[in-house]
Amino acid sequence: MSARFFILVDPSRDLVRIKLSGLYEVSDVEDFVRARNKAHEALRCRPNQHLTLSDVREMKIQSQQVVAAFRNLLGDPRHRSRKLAFLIRPSLTMRQLVRAIDQRDAQCFGEESDALRWLLASDLATTQDMRLVSGTGH
Repeated sequence: MSARFFILVDPSRDLVRIKLSGLYEVSDVEDFVRARNKAHEALRCRPNQHLTLSDVREMKIQSQQVVAAFRNLLGDPRHRSRKLAFLIRPSLTMRQLVRAIDQRDAQCFGEESDALRWLLASDLATTQDMRLVSGTGH
């Protein structure tokens, strides 16, 4: 398929940046979860105290099974972000995302600057210590 993801970790700001694109299979979501969990190891903060910015503007419409897999991922309390922002484009994908983030303290944005301003509102640290994790689906 065309599933791709990139994960960039900024431990100094407890910030995880994620970019998801393409069409996913459930196995691609599982690959992403493994990479995301490994990326979280680079964080310096306590569990669940990090911030996450997820760019899903290039995701395709996903199957119901994949939406359910992402819903399970977002519902996992072990890797829950303190704040979660999504970059989206208005579309059916946006409606799928809204269903997947049910019960989460999350916001959706059209512009990265707005999402970062919201995420970092109470976090003032700024350095360039970032790590990149990337992957492609099957």
